[in-house]
Amino acid sequence: MASGGFITYLRVSTDRQGKSGLGLDAQREAVRVYLNGGNWKILAEHVEVESGRNDARPALDAALAEARLKRVPLLVAKVDRLTRSVAFLSRLLASGVEVRFCDLPQIEGPAGKFMLNQMVAVAELEAGLISARTKAALAAAKARGTKLGGNRGVVMSAAVSEAGRAALSAKASARTADLAPVIAEIQAEGITSARGIAIALNERGIETSTGKGQWQAVQVQRVLARLEA
Repeated sequence: MASGGFITYLRVSTDRQGKSGLGLDAQREAVRVYLNGGNWKILAEHVEVESGRNDARPALDAALAEARLKRVPLLVAKVDRLTRSVAFLSRLLASGVEVRFCDLPQIEGPAGKFMLNQMVAVAELEAGLISARTKAALAAAKARGTKLGGNRGVVMSAAVSEAGRAALSAKASARTADLAPVIAEIQAEGITSARGIAIALNERGIETSTGKGQWQAVQVQRVLARLEA
């Protein structure tokens, strides 16, 4: 039995299906069966009315953002409700969200093996490229006579250090982008002080960037500064 919180993503291909509920009820039932009782809660449901051939998915983007903010899995009723595109799957991997499929609970059968192989292949490629770039940067630094090592007064390659800073900056920017619509919604409610926004974020179950502790005014001020930059 499942436990914890989940964000669900449902998709139908036509506006008629969306308005009538045709297809959505079956997907909700698949979610219910997958969760199989237990101490769980669906924190939000995002419904998309869009063709599977279209990679522009505003509802999916919103679902991924909310799942990242609340650090919970995104639950999809069927893998074909999401996409059949390898490139699109790689985008999901890069989103940093755990995506679960109700029709692949144990990664069984041809569809399950295909999905797992594609996800693993993309993840391995990304890890391999990062590793290769890091090794090349370290080798170049060593060739220049730069001493390499841990934190024992050793100078790290400028290229590797810059890559690390860039990665942290990109992560902060992505987090800020996820928070932007939530903060805008809070401000639209008349809450404009950093302290008030912090309280509202805590009430909504939005975790801090570290996932530790509660939002404080100073943290909100940093986010607001990045949004204004």
